[in-house]
Amino acid sequence: MEIEPTGKTHIKETLTEQLAHVAHLPGVYLMKDDQGAIIYVGKARDLKKRLQSYFQAHRPHDPKTTLLLTKVASYETILTHTEKEALILESNLIKRHRPRYNVVLKDDKRYPSLRLNVTETYPNLTIVRKPQNDGALYFGPYASSGAVRQSIKFINKTFKLCKCRCETLKKRTRPCLNYQMGLCMGPCFQEIDPKAYREIVKEVVAFLRGRAPILIRKIKRQMVAAAENQQFEQAALLRDKMFALERTLERQVTVSNDFSDRDVVGIVLEEDISVVTLLRVRGGYLMGSRHFVFEETVGSAEEQLGAFVKQYYAQAHLVPKEVLVSHLPDDQPLLEELLHEKRGGKSSIVAPQRGDKQKLVEMALQNAKQALNDHRRHSQDQTDLLQRLQKRLHLKRPPMRIECFDNSNLVGTEPVASMVVFENGTPQPSAYRKFSLEALGKPDDYAHMAEVLRRRFQNEALAEHAPDLLLVDGGKGQLNVAIDVLRKLGLSESLDVAGIAKKDPKAGEDQDRIYLPGRVNPVQFGREQDLLRLLQHIRDEAHRFAIAFQRQRRRKTTLHSRLEEIAGIGPKRRAQLLRHFGGLRQIEEATVEDLQMLPGISPQLARTIKEMLATK
Repeated sequence: MEIEPTGKTHIKETLTEQLAHVAHLPGVYLMKDDQGAIIYVGKARDLKKRLQSYFQAHRPHDPKTTLLLTKVASYETILTHTEKEALILESNLIKRHRPRYNVVLKDDKRYPSLRLNVTETYPNLTIVRKPQNDGALYFGPYASSGAVRQSIKFINKTFKLCKCRCETLKKRTRPCLNYQMGLCMGPCFQEIDPKAYREIVKEVVAFLRGRAPILIRKIKRQMVAAAENQQFEQAALLRDKMFALERTLERQVTVSNDFSDRDVVGIVLEEDISVVTLLRVRGGYLMGSRHFVFEETVGSAEEQLGAFVKQYYAQAHLVPKEVLVSHLPDDQPLLEELLHEKRGGKSSIVAPQRGDKQKLVEMALQNAKQALNDHRRHSQDQTDLLQRLQKRLHLKRPPMRIECFDNSNLVGTEPVASMVVFENGTPQPSAYRKFSLEALGKPDDYAHMAEVLRRRFQNEALAEHAPDLLLVDGGKGQLNVAIDVLRKLGLSESLDVAGIAKKDPKAGEDQDRIYLPGRVNPVQFGREQDLLRLLQHIRDEAHRFAIAFQRQRRRKTTLHSRLEEIAGIGPKRRAQLLRHFGGLRQIEEATVEDLQMLPGISPQLARTIKEMLATK
């Protein structure tokens, strides 16, 4: 049921009157603004009672809820059979619409995870940004790429997993460099017993899951047995592995004496910001922590923490047996049921009041408070920096949104452009855009810059997000192109624009230059070099994004042309390959066995495809 009031002055009265038509049943409600955009999604056991709590005049509200209600122009309700169905529907709608005032977890793809494909004969560890439901084991996500590299470095040195693509690589005649350095068992050039390798994989899994104490005891038993059998070389290797694990264990913090696996979640609310801190405890040791910052979210600590638990564990690789929380969610039984289904076993949500578990929750809260203070301090520093940038560049307003454009091509072929967006000095990857440009047969950066700027500012979908500062990669020439495009579109008076050019050491230049309209000489930053570094960072990000897109286009074109050159692969079979594997990269990575599973592809043709695609 959707209720749309006709006038702003009577919105509140109209919404209140429409409560008479809402049922006393479980379901989901979607609040919308005057443009019809969904700004908040909630669920309720009794929709009528929940909506009455919002719109009845005598009910007091906290400041954030009061602000939300000033934005609501209409609402829609969706009835469900049970409260559990409402909970699942609410989660799906939040994920789809990403409402402004809900707790919305960002995609974890920017955080690295470790992938171990246990379905292979010789699995190896790889770093991925977006885990898939492909039967592999995933560990993480890790808060930093440095933590991932440190873990892989230790595992490579201690467990010696394969580093090559051992499933598809032909047997080498000579050992790889990793084997020669003692970092690999060498299945790429010699026969390794798959069972023995599988035991090593189990040890790696145990280590990554925080089972180092159990693993140490197992290795110690193996070492003693090897020594008793006078296998002294093997015993020495096991001794070194045990010592390495013990040194790693010494650097980890013991936080509980029961050696259990659990997550600890604490939430701190302050004015318009909420911070959730999650501590991962495995085998009684603190394995890591992460902070999640939410702005403008509506709801009590219990409601927001419940929303976090629901979204986080819906996409988590591993659900622990116990989740300790600082505030018990109202939906505790339903959330426990969802965790049970995800884990395949019992999982409880507990708000401890005493003992070691309560101390863990206090630790999470202390970290959340510290993260909140750090976030506020960083936000204030960014605000001060942007205000100084406004003053230095004589801008109309602080550049809270900066868009930067860059072009890339290969001798005039496959021309592309990138648009990157920084808000409050922070990159916003979801707002980045790629542009495929018209090939002119020769490099022409000016024409390409003019084309991409026209397309960006004539795009209705992007029109509502105008930048405070438009930054183009290039000197005075590119800047003049941007000025001309904005003048023709009637935007030159409302938008600030600048050009950034790389330094030319041959001309005696010692730093990049920033050019402004109507000014001959570049801007001098003096002691405010941090302003120039911000603009350089934005330019470098635009350049990286453009280069990556250009290489992707070129690679696809090259691979597609290789498919066309293979005898026996016509248009229909090319379409069949693309449809079956899902893309050109997947075809390139497929094994000969994978290829010959398709109807009409013989073993000989599959080998030919593999050899042709492997040609550099």
